[in-house]
Amino acid sequence: MKHYKNILLSTDLFSEISHLLVAKAIDLTQRYEAELSILHVAEYVPMLDPATIALDPFNLVGPDQIVFDAALQKLMELGEKLQIPDERLLFENGSAKEVIVRVASENSMDLIVIGTSERRGFGSLLGSTASNVIVNAPCDVLAVRMHEDV
Repeated sequence: MKHYKNILLSTDLFSEISHLLVAKAIDLTQRYEAELSILHVAEYVPMLDPATIALDPFNLVGPDQIVFDAALQKLMELGEKLQIPDERLLFENGSAKEVIVRVASENSMDLIVIGTSERRGFGSLLGSTASNVIVNAPCDVLAVRMHEDV
């Protein structure tokens, strides 16, 4: 069995049951005496000023800035609670499917922990983000079913 040293937790920070995913990642880091990094990917499309979009894609305005700030604050609070250094708290803007794989690759992660929600039909197997990460990740992926009886 592989011994994981660097674990990447990708979480949305806002769902009511995201704490279950955090608990799973904490358990794995303790079992393997691994380092945990937490990634939040902001997937919303910001209302950018067309004149500055090419200069600064993070030039958020209005409600987008509020959402961005709230997510960043939640990430920092979680990091503080879990005593994770700031350099392992990662906040990215973009497509979660692509960002998670890229961040895992760039940071030499051994395992990605990601949540997947229940769906009906074929989609019930995995969410589209989770399935894309599993197929393209440079490392092992643990897809955790996100419902209260996990």
